[in-house]
Amino acid sequence: MTLLECKHLSKRYGKHNALSDINLSIDSGHIIGLLGPNGSGKTTLIKLICGLLTPTEGEIYVNESPVGIASKKAISYLPDHSYLNDWMRVRDIIDYFEDFYEDFESIRAYDMLAKLHINPSDKLKTMSKGTKEKVQLILVMSRRADLYILDEPIAGVDPAARDYILETILTNYDENASILISTHLISDVENILDEVIFLQNGVIRMHTSVDEIREKEQKSVDALFREVFRC
Repeated sequence: MTLLECKHLSKRYGKHNALSDINLSIDSGHIIGLLGPNGSGKTTLIKLICGLLTPTEGEIYVNESPVGIASKKAISYLPDHSYLNDWMRVRDIIDYFEDFYEDFESIRAYDMLAKLHINPSDKLKTMSKGTKEKVQLILVMSRRADLYILDEPIAGVDPAARDYILETILTNYDENASILISTHLISDVENILDEVIFLQNGVIRMHTSVDEIREKEQKSVDALFREVFRC
């Protein structure tokens, strides 16, 4: 089933083309890496899908519905920056999310907090940047969404915690849902990816399966990315 479809999607800021004529289709049940150098248009694409920006041209459909109330209910979004108030305690944020989202499951949130040894009574202002990002990820993954969009979910955490966070992502989404992950840490995530999208200068350079890259190119995703973008 087609979960996300972008048709001739473009976004311009004055004379600058952030995205140019993007055609993209994502099915349910996949984990997709959205990969590209800085300024390639990844965050712009994510914000358009989430309804935080308006396209200059083109259309976006989530579960065959245009961006709006229905699509926002289907998407659980983790931005690349903190959006929670530092004075709040974790348990208060969980209560807030439970009231706001019909599909939020507090039991799952508390279970993940316990596994990461995060005290629900702690205030965010007492936490490190990495711990705050773990809390945000837990909140996002505690919803029963159709599409999870994660913008740099492991950028601010130490290497020792990355494996657990990736395991958290894998084990806390429905098999009929999909996950779109934007990251620069390709070697850390490529083992969980089913597909990759290479984005450069607002244009899709490649959208293919990870298996096809390994079979045809005889390379890892990280090695192919470095070759394509000369990193």
